[in-house]
Amino acid sequence: MSDTFILDGEEIPFEPGQTLIEAAKAAGKYIPHLCWHPDFVAHGSCKLCTVKVNGRFVSGCTAQAAPGQNVENRTPELDDKRRTLLQLLFVEGNHFCPSCEKSGNCALQATAYELGMLTPHFDHFYPDRPVDASHTDVLLDFNRCIMCELCVRASRDVDGKNVFALSGRGIDSHLIVNSASGRLGDTDFAASDRAAKVCPVGVILKKRVGFAKPIGARDYDARPISQHVKESR
Repeated sequence: MSDTFILDGEEIPFEPGQTLIEAAKAAGKYIPHLCWHPDFVAHGSCKLCTVKVNGRFVSGCTAQAAPGQNVENRTPELDDKRRTLLQLLFVEGNHFCPSCEKSGNCALQATAYELGMLTPHFDHFYPDRPVDASHTDVLLDFNRCIMCELCVRASRDVDGKNVFALSGRGIDSHLIVNSASGRLGDTDFAASDRAAKVCPVGVILKKRVGFAKPIGARDYDARPISQHVKESR
């Protein structure tokens, strides 16, 4: 028989070793997140999954579920902090949703809708980031990177290629391609790689298939991200 904890007043079963976000997802409950993915070891960098356990802030993707925990998730206080994190992500990159191929399928955009983020609030950075079209089948638009490292982990842990990495520290952190030229076309990256499919925003895009599904008929157009909770990205 499974142990349980309380999530926003509801009893949630869990198996030994499960994290809070894993147990919540299995129960069909949404804890907002961007850098977490069920196929990879938790990273704990975006902090959107921060919850309160018995009054203490923890990351839902790394904190282990335990019997008797009282977990607060979708409270006004926590969602307000998440909106601030989202606002920072939007202004630190160049996210122009109306013209983006990923609009309607973008986890960043969908999470902002879910949490009621209506304005960026802060001044935009407008960073000067490149677009890499050197690969035959894939375009990289670094303007949209939120540094979740999902592509880094997928390329390293699943594809065994180490195509991507983060470079720099703090405000100078940025995604790079591990080749002498820094260009994707000079790597063994393939459109069939796991890393090609895991980006939650619009950095990694397949060429020649843009807008094949029209905006308005995409995943998050039909259902908010909180209703996709049992599905993997």
